[in-house]
Amino acid sequence: MSVSEPFVIPGPRAVARRALPNVIEGKLVPLVLFVGCFRVFNTAAALVAALAWSGGAILYRRARGQRVPGLLVLSLAGLAGKTVVALATGSMILYFLQPTATTAIVGLTFLGSTLARRPLAERLVHDLWPLEARWSTHVVLRRFFTCLSVLWAITSLANAGITLWLLLTQPLTTFVMVKSILGPLSAAGAVVPAVMWLRVALARHGVQVVFASRFVTADQPAPGDVPVLAAA
Repeated sequence: MSVSEPFVIPGPRAVARRALPNVIEGKLVPLVLFVGCFRVFNTAAALVAALAWSGGAILYRRARGQRVPGLLVLSLAGLAGKTVVALATGSMILYFLQPTATTAIVGLTFLGSTLARRPLAERLVHDLWPLEARWSTHVVLRRFFTCLSVLWAITSLANAGITLWLLLTQPLTTFVMVKSILGPLSAAGAVVPAVMWLRVALARHGVQVVFASRFVTADQPAPGDVPVLAAA
C-alpha cells in the first residue's frame, strides 16, 4: 500500500447533509407535535399526533412515487405498537420503556461483537462506505472498528441508564425534550473521539485521512470530485 494514498471518509458536511433531514423528520417535528399537543390537549392527542406524522411521512413518499425506507416502516410499526399499549394502559412509562430497553440491547450487542472479535461497527461502516480489503485488514482500521464498537456500547448503555432515570424522575415534557437530544449527543460522543484517534493513528503510519464531500454506499458509484478508494 502506498503511504501517499489517502484514506477517505465522509466529512462533517457530508454527515450533516445526510443526517439533518432525518433529524428534522424523525426527531424535531415529532417532538414539537408531541409537546404542543400534550400542553394544549392531552396525552392521547400527543401520542396520536406523533403517530400520524410518521404515517403521513410514508403516505407522502408513496404519493410522490418515492422509495419508502424499510427502517421508516419498522419505526412506524414500533411506534404504532407503543401507542396502542400506552392508550390501552394509560401508562407513558410503558410507551418510553421499550426504546430504552432497545438502546441497552444495542449497547450489549456492540459489546458482544467486540468480545467475539467481529466488531459490529465494521459491518455498519461497510454499509455506508465500502472499503477495499487492504484497508479493512489494516492494523489501524481493525483497532478503529473495535474502538468504535466499544465506545458505541458504552454510550448506548449510558444513554439507556440516563433515559430510565429521566423517565422515572422527571416531568414528561422535560423527559421528551432531553431524550430527543440525548441520542444524537451520545452518537457524537462515540464517533467523534474514534475518528480523531483514527486520524492520528493513520498519520503515524504515513496515511493521510481525507474527508469526502458526500457519502458512498455499496450500491452507489464513488463521487468523482474527491479522492476515493479503488473499491469505493
